[in-house]
Amino acid sequence: MCIFCKIIQGELPSRKAYESETVVAFHDIAPQAPVHVVIVPKKHIDTMNEVEAGTDDAAIAELFVAARQIAKELGIAESGYRLVNNCNEDSGMEVSHLHFHLLGGKKLGSIVSHTAS
Repeated sequence: MCIFCKIIQGELPSRKAYESETVVAFHDIAPQAPVHVVIVPKKHIDTMNEVEAGTDDAAIAELFVAARQIAKELGIAESGYRLVNNCNEDSGMEVSHLHFHLLGGKKLGSIVSHTAS
């Protein structure tokens, strides 16, 4: 069982920021920003590549609903936040359970450079 499944099952402690029937969110134990919350579906899905159309739609939609609600509750909705999903090893994914990182609470540097061609 993966570490996120253990958190979901209550086998490992966490500081929850959100919970519903299909999604749970908790504060990251090694935060990369003043606000750093991990948002996961309760159903174990290894990566975005394994999301099943039709079957997982509601849980995936709720990940985004949770992100919006958490950002508002933690006071970063207006100032701005980043929502990040890593998929597989080259992206830096460390836990094989679909998840999003909600980051905010400070000015975050750009990760994509936009240039006119």
